Amino acid sequence: MAKNYYEGLSGNFSRPGLVSLALGETLIQQADDFIALKEADLPEIDANYSRDQIEEENKAWWPTHCEALRRARGDLLRGEYRSDLVYFCQDGPFYGLDQQTDREKHWWALIAQPGVTMCWPIVMFWGEFVHFEWHCLDDESGEAIAKGTVCWVRRGHRGGCYFKSEQLTFYRDVFASPRLLELLQA
Repeated sequence: MAKNYYEGLSGNFSRPGLVSLALGETLIQQADDFIALKEADLPEIDANYSRDQIEEENKAWWPTHCEALRRARGDLLRGEYRSDLVYFCQDGPFYGLDQQTDREKHWWALIAQPGVTMCWPIVMFWGEFVHFEWHCLDDESGEAIAKGTVCWVRRGHRGGCYFKSEQLTFYRDVFASPRLLELLQA
């Protein structure tokens, strides 16, 4: 039986065309607001900041992350990370915010390029863990140009993402052209 992974979330990013421009604008503002709540030290999970609260915050954050990627908002995407990020992927591992920057900007530019729509058909939450699968579709042909499976460990709005593990597959390009990189908001 099919499951709607977006039930109860503020936006559905499982396919193209399900999020209005007005909702997208609201989500971009919320993304900025959530990033502003990130604390310098990773907060403890305790009676004052429970696993359940963190999970609810991650559910509120998720649609803002999707909208930021669709809009090539590298500034917001980078703001979601903690400065001590650990990022495991086939090109990594990367530690901190500087090691993956050059590589990741190519990925963001490719998956947010004009004529392509990134979709996340599966997203699951468990406390500070956010697991999702994504693919990018060419708007004209429906061809999948890239796909991946990701796990974020995000300590809610107060903590941000401190661990990310990702498997990415790019079918057309693996490095963005200078023109696409110019479209990415830094």
